Amino acid sequence: MKIVIDDKIPYIRDAVAAITDDAVYMDGSAIKADDVRDADAMIVRTRTRCDERLLGGSRVRFVGTATIGYDHLDTAWLDRAGICWTNCPGCNASSVAQYLRSVLILLARFHGVNLVGTTIGIVGCGHVGTLVCDVALSFGMRVLVCDPPVGASGYVSLETIEREADIITFHVPLTRDGAYPTYHLADEAFFSRLVRRPFIINTSRGAVVDNGALLRAIDDGIVRQAIVDTWEREPHVDLRLLDRVYIGTPHIAGYSADGKANADNMVLDALCRFFGVAAPPVVLPPPLPSGFVYTGDPLQLYNPLDDSRRLKAYPDKFEYLRGNYPLRRETAF
Repeated sequence: MKIVIDDKIPYIRDAVAAITDDAVYMDGSAIKADDVRDADAMIVRTRTRCDERLLGGSRVRFVGTATIGYDHLDTAWLDRAGICWTNCPGCNASSVAQYLRSVLILLARFHGVNLVGTTIGIVGCGHVGTLVCDVALSFGMRVLVCDPPVGASGYVSLETIEREADIITFHVPLTRDGAYPTYHLADEAFFSRLVRRPFIINTSRGAVVDNGALLRAIDDGIVRQAIVDTWEREPHVDLRLLDRVYIGTPHIAGYSADGKANADNMVLDALCRFFGVAAPPVVLPPPLPSGFVYTGDPLQLYNPLDDSRRLKAYPDKFEYLRGNYPLRRETAF
């Protein structure tokens, strides 16, 4: 079995070696049709567009993306071509929740936000949004959740969040059609309806928030501040927006070692089930350095300002910062 694999997927090589001795590791954004023509499977991230142009005429039968999102997969074409595809829903949900927990702590410590009783609007309540809701409740926040596709009792409209939320955080997939498209969900009209000068947080997909409209909302004082992890036109971020946001990170909210190991295990399990081969040993994240002493401060485990400082200092290294991300664990134990 020949597998072409994005070379920035960590911790996966030993497990793959237990499945096949024919694995090719490449820069995900550089994979071309000739590279996969004789491959049986691919394991990718968001930087590889998997469609007819890449896979037409190849012998690829399985595509796995080690990510929650899958808008880089042309799923309609893959289905028509009879190519099995899979993503990893929820793999890094707890990592994104850790990012949000740290952001909320920073807002409390350095921006005068009393989290107890502060209203947070959570847009999207899937794997990530559900955990973010738990984080917010643990701080004593008032939580409003908007998710029309779920439509559960107690959920509110986006208009309610626009009117009442002090912090608004997005956790939706990027969709451009259907009953509830999310492309530019936060657009000029959205920002014009905001009432409480909220903080805006986007860790979902860049185009969920119109970046130009967000910049104008910050400049006009409609938005108090912004925390942006996902950007339109990545890796070519809007430098004006990067300069203005409180925290700007290079699409790494879900990049804990724990989340990455979860994705490895999920995509390899799906691959082995599809091809009917024995699953490899479970992938485990590496431990923290032996000298690490945890004092109980969550920011000691992860402070997104560190990632923000690196990106603001070297915005042209967006992909490098993602591909060479330092060890981050969700727990000290």
